[in-house]
Amino acid sequence: MAAVPGHPPGVSLAGHNRITTQALTSTARAVAADVLGVPPVQVRASFADDRGLLALTLALPLPVPPLSRVAGDPDVVGTFGGPLWARAEAARSPILERVQELTGTRLSRVDIRIIGSTVTKGARVL
Repeated sequence: MAAVPGHPPGVSLAGHNRITTQALTSTARAVAADVLGVPPVQVRASFADDRGLLALTLALPLPVPPLSRVAGDPDVVGTFGGPLWARAEAARSPILERVQELTGTRLSRVDIRIIGSTVTKGARVL
């Protein structure tokens, strides 16, 4: 326990801290956007009770290369982090860990629903 100026050591202060649903949701959106390389405004996040823990559900589009580039060079999919399914799967653990670290909440799982794609010229890999 850290020392509190003006209070004797070992004395707890009354009160509580609470993180609102809005703060949790905003944090989850920002983390998912950062990990998956999309604008936060494109990420929808919601939480549900999962036997005392929080289950995070995300819905977002993922960036993909133009189909003309893929037709000419199928390996370009790898520069985007691989197929959509693999990218979503790889993002679950980093999102879970970072949201827990930033908010102090315990998550049971992260579910990612891909609701579309956005064509982009370049990408970053997870």
